[in-house]
Amino acid sequence: MKPINRITYIFFIALITLFGTGCKKDFLAVDPPTAINADLVWKDPALAQAFVTEIYNGLSVGGFDEQMLSSVSDESLFTHPNRGIDLVNASTINPTTLGWVHVTWGYDQMYNRIRACNITVEKLTATDNAITDEAVKAQLLGQAYFLRAYFYQQLLRYYGAVPLITKSYALNDDFKVKRATYEECVNFIVKDCDESFNLLKGKTMLKGQTNSLAALALKSRVLLYAASDLHDVPTAKAKSTIISGYGNPEYLGYLTGDRTARWKAAQDAAKAVMDAGTGYKLNLSAKVSAAEGTSNYKSIAMGGGSKAPGIDIGAASELIFARYFIDRSDLRYGRANGPNGYHNWAGNTPIGLLVDDYEMTDGTKFSWTNAVQKSAPYENRDPRFYATVLYDGAGWKPRSKVSGSVDPANQIQTGEYDLMEDGKKIRFKGLDTRGSSIENWNGSWTGYYTQKFIDPDPNIIDASMPQFVPWPFFRYTEAVMNYIEASIELGDFAPAVLWLNRIRFRAGMPAITGSSKEVLTELYRHERRIEMVYEEQRYHDTRRWMIAPETLGRKATYIKVSGTFKAGKTMSEPYHYDTSVYDYTYTPTVETAQENRKWEDKIYFRPFSRDEINRNSELKQNPGY
Repeated sequence: MKPINRITYIFFIALITLFGTGCKKDFLAVDPPTAINADLVWKDPALAQAFVTEIYNGLSVGGFDEQMLSSVSDESLFTHPNRGIDLVNASTINPTTLGWVHVTWGYDQMYNRIRACNITVEKLTATDNAITDEAVKAQLLGQAYFLRAYFYQQLLRYYGAVPLITKSYALNDDFKVKRATYEECVNFIVKDCDESFNLLKGKTMLKGQTNSLAALALKSRVLLYAASDLHDVPTAKAKSTIISGYGNPEYLGYLTGDRTARWKAAQDAAKAVMDAGTGYKLNLSAKVSAAEGTSNYKSIAMGGGSKAPGIDIGAASELIFARYFIDRSDLRYGRANGPNGYHNWAGNTPIGLLVDDYEMTDGTKFSWTNAVQKSAPYENRDPRFYATVLYDGAGWKPRSKVSGSVDPANQIQTGEYDLMEDGKKIRFKGLDTRGSSIENWNGSWTGYYTQKFIDPDPNIIDASMPQFVPWPFFRYTEAVMNYIEASIELGDFAPAVLWLNRIRFRAGMPAITGSSKEVLTELYRHERRIEMVYEEQRYHDTRRWMIAPETLGRKATYIKVSGTFKAGKTMSEPYHYDTSVYDYTYTPTVETAQENRKWEDKIYFRPFSRDEINRNSELKQNPGY
C-alpha cells in the first residue's frame, strides 16, 4: 500500500506553527474558502454524492486513450516509440522497469480509489451517520461497493491476488499487508457486487452512474475469469514452467476445488445479466444483410451517441455501464487514432493478424494463399470489418475540411501508386502513409487505421472536434459471450450455438454449427475476438485461456499496398482508388521497425514495482520477476 503523503502533513504542521506564533488563536478556526470540512461532507447528501462522484474519476476516460490495451495484444500496434508498450510486448518489463502502466489499472492509482470507497462505506455505515434518508444512503453505498469491486477486479486481472484493504488508513497504521489468496479476492469482489446489486435494485440512477445490472455484469466477468485455465492452478502449472515453479500459487488461482462448479457459477451469473437486460437485436433467427450488419455494429460502437446517417440510437440498450462525455470534454479519440492524412495521430492501428482473422461473408476463412482473395483482400468480408478497420481505398470523411482539396474522393490512401506529374510517371506515396505530404510522422506503420469508436458523422472532423461516443465498460453482449463460454465448458452446447448465431445474425454472418467442445471453443474464441475487438477484452482473454504464446507472442504484421498502371492507363493527381486504372498488389509483411514481440510466461501477471515491495515487505512478488 502507498502511504499517505507525509510531505502534505508536515507542511500543514508547519503552517500551524507559523500562524500559531504571532496571530490570534481563533485565526486557524477560519475554514479555507476553497475547502469543505470533512465532517460536513457526511452530513449533507449533496456533498456526499459529490465525494462519491469524484471516485468515478478512477475510471478515467475508459479505454479511450492514445495508448490503448489493444496494442499489447494481437489487435493493434502503437505508432509512437518510447512509451513503454514495446517493453511489454517484448516481455522485458520487470519491477524496476514497468513499461506502460495506465491510470485505470495502475497499482497506486487503484488503491487511492479503493481508499475513497472505504471512506464512503465507513462513514455511511457508522452508527452516528447523519444522512437519514435511507434511499439516498443506499444509492451512495451501492455506488461505493460497485466501484470498490471494479477497482479490485482491475488489480486482480492484471496482478493476481492483492492485499484486501477494507479500511481507510491513518498515518500511524501499519502499511505491511500480505496478499490475500486469489479465491479470497474473488469472494470479496463478488460480495461487493451482491451488496451493490441489493442496494441499487429498483433505483433510478443518473446517466453515467453505475446500476444494479452493472453489478451483475461485473460479477459475471469475475466469475468467468475465476473458472479459466490461468486461475486453475493445476491446469496453469501444466501449461507453464514459470507458474509450476512459483512458491505461492494461491496468489494466482484455485489450488483445489470443483472447477465444474466454478463454470456453473459463471454460467449462472451471466444468465442473470441476460435475464435482467435487453441487449440489441439479439432475437434474430436469420442473418441480416451485409449492409445492415455493418450498420448494426457501427450503432453498437456509437452507443446511440452519434447523429451520423444509419446510426440507430436504439443500440444504447446494449450498454450496461459506460463512460459518457459532455461538450466540455476534451475527448478526441478520433484525433488520437485517426488517419494522419486528416491531421490525426494514428495512435493504435490494426495489425494484419487481426485483419486476416475476419471471415469471408460466407463464413469461410480468409487466406492469402487463395489467389482470388489475395487480389482483392477487402471484398466480401465479415460486415463488422467495414465498421472496424479503415483500409486502402475505404471511403471516409470529407478530407477537404482539414487538408485541402487533395482528395475529392475522400478515400484512405495507405499505399504507393503510379501517378503522372508534368508528363512523367512518378511513385506517389498515399496521403495516409508515413510518406504523406500532409503529415508523415503520425502515419500508420501497419497500412490500416481503426474506425471503431470514431464517430462516422461527416460533420465531426476528428482533428479539430471532440466526439461524445461512450466507452463501454460493460455491454450486454459481453454477458452473452460469458454465458456461451461457460456453457461450452459445461457441455451445454445447444444454448451456446443458439446465442453464437444470434450474435452472428445481427452482424450479417451465417450460422455456425458444431457438436464438440473443441470445435465450438475455436468458433467461440474467434467470435469473441471479432465482436469485442478494441474493448479491452483480447489482452485478458488470451492470458486467461493461456494461449498468449501463439497469439500475443506473434510478430505484428502490416500490409504493403502498391498500385501500378494498367496497360494504356494513367492518372494525374489528385489520386483516387480505381481498379479500372490500377493493378493493386497486397503484400503482408512482418513489422520490425517498431517492436520485437516476444512472449514470456511471466507476462501472464504484471510485476509489483520495486518501490511497492520496499514499502510493503509482506508483498510477495509475482512469478518470473
